Amino acid sequence: MHRLIRLLGVLSIVMVAGLGAFIEPAAAQEDEVRIVVVSHGQASDPFWSVVQNGAAQAGEDLGVTVEYQAPGTFDMVAMAQLIDAAVASDPDGLVVSIPDAEALGPSITAAIEAGIPVISMNSGSDVAADLGILTHVGQTEYEAGFGGGERMAEAGVTQALCVNQEVGNAALDLRCEGFTDAITEAGGTVEVLAVEISDPTGAAQAIEAALTADPEINGILTLGPTGAAPAMAALESMGQTGEMPLATFDLSPEVLQAIVDGDVLFAIDQQQYLQGYLPIVLLTLNARNLNTVANDVIMTGPGFVTAENAERVIELSAAGTR
Repeated sequence: MHRLIRLLGVLSIVMVAGLGAFIEPAAAQEDEVRIVVVSHGQASDPFWSVVQNGAAQAGEDLGVTVEYQAPGTFDMVAMAQLIDAAVASDPDGLVVSIPDAEALGPSITAAIEAGIPVISMNSGSDVAADLGILTHVGQTEYEAGFGGGERMAEAGVTQALCVNQEVGNAALDLRCEGFTDAITEAGGTVEVLAVEISDPTGAAQAIEAALTADPEINGILTLGPTGAAPAMAALESMGQTGEMPLATFDLSPEVLQAIVDGDVLFAIDQQQYLQGYLPIVLLTLNARNLNTVANDVIMTGPGFVTAENAERVIELSAAGTR
């Protein structure tokens, strides 16, 4: 898996390098390419801001117009409406995340039926091909959760808490499912705790209450930085910072520093910058050169950020690319 990820990283660089004929003359081309990105994550979120940075940089590199849109909160009705509006504007390409295929499927299908090339990213790897999407750029969430569970089990975790900060997001459910299966195979158990992403104080209190109610819990996995921050606050309040194994999906400056400090065991990195960047590259090539790829999923993760490489990643995250 790690070799595949590294290979795809090299291929992405080669792909961009091979765009010379399309990058330099972009401003001189008469046909302007416009691509709309509709995600379920807001650019104000530390994770999604990197996705937006990737999409914006690709647009700048290729000389195409990129419009990034997201609902104000995790709201599938609002997101479907944004996709419908994007379809009505007739873009040259559409990038979507798919946290809920049932809610978003009709809008995505309408885009494809209207002749708009669609690529999914981040969430939706399990449904993209069935919907008729060109390809999915991201990680397979179950496998990523399973890998995290294996690492937590190796660290001695036997009874874990999986903190889900966005209930209803199928990708997050798959992360917990994979994590649970790995811990179970190792002889342990997992409790899933739902918290509210918009209430970090309440989330911290809920995590602390769960740990207090069950003293046998000896490890925590959160599904993103907005879950990791309340978990770190709960452990600090209980005087267990650095003592109870804590790991998370995805990166933020706070998570990376906590890894360096030894307060977080690892972060599962899906390289969200690539999730923003690569779909713009692929859709631009499709619009200008009718190129497509044969892969149903272009894997950007999972990778693992640990104490061994966190400081280097911190340097990169300061530039908004990790």
